[in-house]
Amino acid sequence: MTDVIVIGAGAAGMMAALTAAERGCSVLLLERNQKVGRKLYITGKGRCNVTNDCPAAEVLQNVPRNSKFLTSAVTRFPPEEVKAFFEGLGVPLKTERGNRVFPCSDKAADIIDALFMALRRARVELVEDRAEALLTDGEGRVTGVRCEHGSYAGRVVILATGGASYPLTGSTGDGYAMAAALEHTILPPRGSLVPLVAEGDLCRRMQGLSLRNVAVKVRNQKKKVVYAGQGELLFTHFGLSGPLILSASAHMRDFEKDRYHVLLDLKPALDEEKLDQRLLRDLAEQSNRDFDHVLEGLLPRLMIPVMVELSGIPGETKANSVTRVQRRRLLELLKCFRVDIAGPRPIEEAIITAGGVKVSEVDPHTMASKKAPGLYLAGEVLDVDAYTGGFNLQIAWSTGRAAGAAAAQSLLEEGAC
Repeated sequence: MTDVIVIGAGAAGMMAALTAAERGCSVLLLERNQKVGRKLYITGKGRCNVTNDCPAAEVLQNVPRNSKFLTSAVTRFPPEEVKAFFEGLGVPLKTERGNRVFPCSDKAADIIDALFMALRRARVELVEDRAEALLTDGEGRVTGVRCEHGSYAGRVVILATGGASYPLTGSTGDGYAMAAALEHTILPPRGSLVPLVAEGDLCRRMQGLSLRNVAVKVRNQKKKVVYAGQGELLFTHFGLSGPLILSASAHMRDFEKDRYHVLLDLKPALDEEKLDQRLLRDLAEQSNRDFDHVLEGLLPRLMIPVMVELSGIPGETKANSVTRVQRRRLLELLKCFRVDIAGPRPIEEAIITAGGVKVSEVDPHTMASKKAPGLYLAGEVLDVDAYTGGFNLQIAWSTGRAAGAAAAQSLLEEGAC
């Protein structure tokens, strides 16, 4: 019998397995894929945004829901210790804009390889098999795992199967069913950090256009601003994507009951007065040119036909014929370009999953289940998610560490390992 069985060799699962092994437990790590860390390969655009170089309190400020639940785990294994952990494994790290931490090589594979080698050194047994159910004894205590190709007995089990986003990496929501079978409440999973589907065809007409320095406000149907930020976004055939939009989506949490629209400030460096002066100057200097040609100095090529249409100013209008009212309309569009949102893209396209196992049913200090003795939970299977910037991986490392340490400690106290 193995001391600790960990289901899922993602970020949380590998950290849990290593932590338990370091404390003297025998560990079996079950992974349905041939390779560990499949989802890590695609984080940070393939560079792996390991964490955010900030205090634990700031991590928690970037968790929109259930941050209190994470206080103990993140405080005990904060970003500075995560950084020290990976540099101790021989992976040099660097900090970039927004305190985002990456391997110096810009290769996610270096993080995954370092974890894999650490698992081997710790003598963690890695088995390729898909977990189907948790085994229990007559008193409801978890005693092992039934998989596609056999069953495995364990003194304790750590469930770290991930959420339901990017199913090709192995995150297909299996952990929800296993936890629900032991009477855990599962809050319906949905995409967080997900592209947005726009109403109408304006975005489709500008698909492929990337704006690098644009300000965004998201308002709900009550006109309350639920998000404001500045950065990069992308127009697509379905709507909006890019880092800024993914961050915004985490604040748009109730599409079933609410409606949202995105307001783009295309010239955030200029206030309205300075932008109006700029428009007056451009129109005066190119007084005999057509209006749509004047816009070439203000906007990307793909956006000009859309702006001409929305402004109501015919493209062939000479610059010296543009009226004050028309100029005002153009200024309003440049400072407040509206995109109505129909909803998010499917959860399969989300970077992270919101929803999952209800955190009130899990001990926040140990990640132990309050429903099933011998079960611990870590990572995205829990109802915790954060904004972009390395915060979600920090949650995975911290909860994995807490689960692995607590599982090992419980066995040590029993004299089992």
